[in-house]
Amino acid sequence: MWRRTAMGGDDGQERRGGRPHAVMIPYPYQGHVTPFVYLAIKLASTAGFTVTFVNTQHVHSQISKSHHEDGGGDLVSIGRRSGLDIRYVTVSDGFPLGFDRSLNHDQFKEGLLHVFSAHVDEVVGDLARSADPPVTCLIADTFFTWTSVIAGKYDLVNVSFWTEPALVLCLYYHLDLLKENGHFAAQDQERIWKRKDMIEYIPGVKAIEPRDLMSYLQSADTSTVMHRIISKAFADVKKADIIICNTVQELEPDALCALNAAQPTYSIGPVFPTTPITTSLLFQSDCSHWLDSKPPASVLYVSFGSYAHTSESDILEIAHGLILSEVHFLWVLRPDIVSSDRPLPTHFLPDDFGKSGRGLVVPWCRQPEVLSHPSVRGFLTHCGWNSILESIWCGIPLLCYPLVTDQFSNRKLLVNDWKVGVNLCASSPIARLQIADNIRAFMSESYHVELKKVALRLRATLADALAMPPAATNTDNNNNAGATIAPSGAGSSTTNFNAFVEDVTTRSTTKLQLHHGRQPKPNSIDHCSGSSTQAIPANISLHFVPPIITACNSHPGPR
Repeated sequence: MWRRTAMGGDDGQERRGGRPHAVMIPYPYQGHVTPFVYLAIKLASTAGFTVTFVNTQHVHSQISKSHHEDGGGDLVSIGRRSGLDIRYVTVSDGFPLGFDRSLNHDQFKEGLLHVFSAHVDEVVGDLARSADPPVTCLIADTFFTWTSVIAGKYDLVNVSFWTEPALVLCLYYHLDLLKENGHFAAQDQERIWKRKDMIEYIPGVKAIEPRDLMSYLQSADTSTVMHRIISKAFADVKKADIIICNTVQELEPDALCALNAAQPTYSIGPVFPTTPITTSLLFQSDCSHWLDSKPPASVLYVSFGSYAHTSESDILEIAHGLILSEVHFLWVLRPDIVSSDRPLPTHFLPDDFGKSGRGLVVPWCRQPEVLSHPSVRGFLTHCGWNSILESIWCGIPLLCYPLVTDQFSNRKLLVNDWKVGVNLCASSPIARLQIADNIRAFMSESYHVELKKVALRLRATLADALAMPPAATNTDNNNNAGATIAPSGAGSSTTNFNAFVEDVTTRSTTKLQLHHGRQPKPNSIDHCSGSSTQAIPANISLHFVPPIITACNSHPGPR
């Protein structure tokens, strides 16, 4: 069952042949939905795409409730109000809205593996038959296992959107090598955890310790539904026409070039919004007044993301560690951080917690606004990729406490490779005294100065990647009069985004020409450099707008 919630553009007018039309389907979790929304807006606003955004009814319901909407708004309505041709469709994930997808994690994942594709097939099939302009490409999350089948069925360009770092994609991409070398799915998995040898045989990965692999690759039980999803998804991604990654060429050059050698891959990150967009599944507290009351560069921001869980004992140790550290802190503490069916008790935290005025605890917040506030000095994080990109963009160093999935590999990038983060604790179980000592050291002036320099340097790397020189204006006889084309000298992500748009457009034209029995023109693209020997179509606008998180720019200099 699916529902066309809202349409955009000029429905009912003559068909607009030649305009790319992307169907976009994110994995139904906050960390995946957010970059998909930002990319949808970017494709429509800077590349002239028509976009149909397919969201699950459950995610749509959660977002609507968290923002007290009456159902009239949706994730991409802001784009339509700006005149962009973005349509919005909701589809069932196979479960009732009231079904607890967190508590019944495995059952929900089984549904995504076996049932969800039928609902998506119905949506895409209907759009393929009737959409105007015709659907030309399917942009789906890499974790889906069925993308190549549905894209092939309707003769669409198959684009896999990877929302995590390229390092993690390289590791998943080469599961076969990890198995061959006994670092994954070995009979004695416990022995692997104790191995000290470096993994140095993965293309694009110079060296990584077994303890820095994603949590699923460290698991002793490899028969779980998540392992089956991983196996199928990363076999399916190798059938994609194009992979796009929410990362930056300069941050992960080796991993991206290795992926490019295997199939066309474009790094287009960081994918940030050009205008404020509501994507949160939780109600967001306004912390600005509390932050305004604190001295500059004095607050430790603490958040463990929208998905990960941890134990009550660890939460209690962190709480005591924060008290003992005597630093100002803002802690985003989700009620379901331990379990969705067992919210944290009201009086779970220590009696004196927060009474001194040094700390504020909220269930959720507007994270980009917090990170860009001048009172924030550091970020105690679970190492989720979106959080990392937002923190670096705002020049904020990170104190690392990874919990699940890719977060262990992300921590390796922050601490070992980029030197912008440090570990909260060296080992488990975590202890309050060690937490307090490490927080004090992390927030100290002597320690902070060097971390801040690195954070600002990385922030400049992100900004340079998104750089867009003055655009050359070009007028054509089509509907996009005055469209802009990016001249040479653009940042790497801007260049790659433009090349990706060209690649999709060319492949779409090829499929249409073959469908009508005409021989397509050849196209030669250097996917490692992001350049192409074919000119960008004149009717495509490729002006790349800098991200909205430039609120950080209003607080220049070290903090």
